[in-house]
Amino acid sequence: MTTPDRRSPECTPGTQIVMLGTGTPAPDPARSGPATAIVANGTPYLVDFGPGVVRRAAAAFQKGVTAFGVGMINLRTVFLTHLHADHTTGYPDLILTPWIMGRKVPLEVFGPKGIEAMTHHILEAWQVDIANRVNGLEKGATFGWRVNVHEIEAGPIYRDANIRVTAFRVNHGEMENAFGFRFETGDRAIVISGDTAPAPAIVENSSGCDVLIHECYSQHTFARVSPKWQAYRRKYHTSSEELAELANQVKPRLLVLYHRANPGGAILNSEDVLRDEVSELYKGKVVTAHDLDIF
Repeated sequence: MTTPDRRSPECTPGTQIVMLGTGTPAPDPARSGPATAIVANGTPYLVDFGPGVVRRAAAAFQKGVTAFGVGMINLRTVFLTHLHADHTTGYPDLILTPWIMGRKVPLEVFGPKGIEAMTHHILEAWQVDIANRVNGLEKGATFGWRVNVHEIEAGPIYRDANIRVTAFRVNHGEMENAFGFRFETGDRAIVISGDTAPAPAIVENSSGCDVLIHECYSQHTFARVSPKWQAYRRKYHTSSEELAELANQVKPRLLVLYHRANPGGAILNSEDVLRDEVSELYKGKVVTAHDLDIF
């Protein structure tokens, strides 16, 4: 059995991957909603903003990931895989809390079609709070609550001195606009699948990657749910067997299992069983992520 590489921030060289949320729609108190931070040259880049994202970032800060900044004010550049609620219900918190705590620049958000409308409605919903904080005694930063929205298509979507980001379409059932991302820094190539059934684009964009972070469901639980939910899983998610097949093609240096999909029932979805299912067919290094793990 392979054990996770849970290194402390101070002994992790180069680019860090900080698992802020590894959960699913189930309200598991041990796992916040999907959210992953790539920290390159001391700058954080966030993927997804499930419930609890800002407080999980604060917990990582307390563990030594100082890149997020006091009050999480350095959460400024964000990428969204798709618009499902478990990946987005932390969005108002991400917009407002770091601003209340001192962020002075707009949030930059890159996501699928529909994120602009979602952003507009969130800002409308909190307009009384925003107006009070800007015009009242707080005299909050005029631009820190604002959001610059970039609706994306497949291809290169972002580049700066620290990182290059490429988006690719994945297969998440009827969710038409769903993406995975490849991040390339000075020392690592990292691929995040987002929610997806097997898709050729994942193999194509994972070539030569150091770390593949991929969702997965267990064949053990698959056999114990109804035919309806079995069909759902096949259409929306990736089984342990399918992921092992993908990993055998890509051969990442590290395969990280997260977002352990378990739709269709309250059957215990053992992370050990899931990891062992993958490892039986894929002999590379495999770990199951937990919130606040650092790779």
